[in-house]
Amino acid sequence: MNTNLEINSFSNADALAAAVAGRWLDEVAFAGDHGLPHRVALSGGRIAARLFAAVTAQNRARGVSFAPAQFFWADERCVPPADSESNYRMAAEGLFAPLNVPAGRIHRLKGEEEPEQAVREASAEILALAPASATGQPVLDLVLLGMGEDGHVASLFPGAAAELRALPGPFLVIRNSPKPPPNRLSLSYAALGAVRQVWVLASGAGKETALRQSLASPELTPLGRVIASRGKTVLFTDLPLDP
Repeated sequence: MNTNLEINSFSNADALAAAVAGRWLDEVAFAGDHGLPHRVALSGGRIAARLFAAVTAQNRARGVSFAPAQFFWADERCVPPADSESNYRMAAEGLFAPLNVPAGRIHRLKGEEEPEQAVREASAEILALAPASATGQPVLDLVLLGMGEDGHVASLFPGAAAELRALPGPFLVIRNSPKPPPNRLSLSYAALGAVRQVWVLASGAGKETALRQSLASPELTPLGRVIASRGKTVLFTDLPLDP
């Protein structure tokens, strides 16, 4: 088993989401108590929707201020922000509206723009708001990732050309994605390697094989590559890990 991986196992998706929500609220509360920023990138997917619901429910009791938080995205589909496929829309409805997050703290990927222009704008914005690593990558405090049935994370899919995998910018344009919609925007492998914390929420039927492959043979899946590139990654899963 990977020594650079913290594994947290749960009996179901709701228990997983509740645990991640509590731990995330602890992170935000710590930042607020110590006058620190909290720069976080969000993802979409079913488990993200459960997470957002759990955060808003728990915070009704805890009352943690999200004032330290600046919100970015791990990936976005090339659709308008009101589209049902938009990761921004999911977060806007499920997280930002209930928590009353000011618009100035939300830095979305503009899926409605020409993709290369959207990547240029997003890269400039994130580098202006986050410190840079020695390799020029933005150092976010936390990225929340889901995992697909093929082991993809963000919009980094298996089978991508080596050139795309090696691109140095914070964000990439992904064309001809194996999942619709075909055009997407994504954090790069380089950017994910520079993040202080990466939390992977691996949940849902049909993903067991991809998760086992990711842990056993890093080069087989995008998730495996992310784990191998980092000193530590935190995994939250309701999937069985035994063969």
